[in-house]
Amino acid sequence: MEAATLLQRPALVLNRLWTPIRATTAREAICLVVKGTARIVEPETYRVHDLRSWSDVSVAQAVFGGQMIRSARMALLPPEVILLARYDGLGEQAVIFSRRNLFKRDKHTCQYCGAQPGPDALTIDHIVPRSRGGISSWENCVLACVECNKKKANRAPEEVGMTLRKAPRKPRWTAVSQIPPQIRRESWQRFLSRAYWDVELEP
Repeated sequence: MEAATLLQRPALVLNRLWTPIRATTAREAICLVVKGTARIVEPETYRVHDLRSWSDVSVAQAVFGGQMIRSARMALLPPEVILLARYDGLGEQAVIFSRRNLFKRDKHTCQYCGAQPGPDALTIDHIVPRSRGGISSWENCVLACVECNKKKANRAPEEVGMTLRKAPRKPRWTAVSQIPPQIRRESWQRFLSRAYWDVELEP
């Protein structure tokens, strides 16, 4: 496999508390290690390495047929997990206000009657109608089935005797949910599982 392809392989980024925060490429992972802002994690043992010690590990594992990124001075296995040296945050926590995320937040369920008629029979309802100054936001938009949407029409819910099942709010962001399943590697599983068990649950 060409070096350029190996450099595009996904790598999991952990903050200094060993919490997964995002995915990157092997190229960026190596750059962060070169800068001294990250170290490479050996997933099987949790040992951390700088570039030189990772090169030693890579050479030792090369006998098992590992594909190497080679330079004039060293050969490296593409890193699969890196640990940031100082950062303990969770990265960018903005959840995009989109149709897909709204359907996910409301679990494909009408927020007035609780029906789950399928995506084609669900609409996005503005609790405070736009004609009355309502805006498109997490707090003012909910899923509604066609029947409830017709009943509410261009009015506030209380005007037609309707109540929301729960107050709408911006969903919480978790780093794990932002890592696309199709790029996840087997070696990441123990780190992602740990995040799964430790993540704060919705009240």
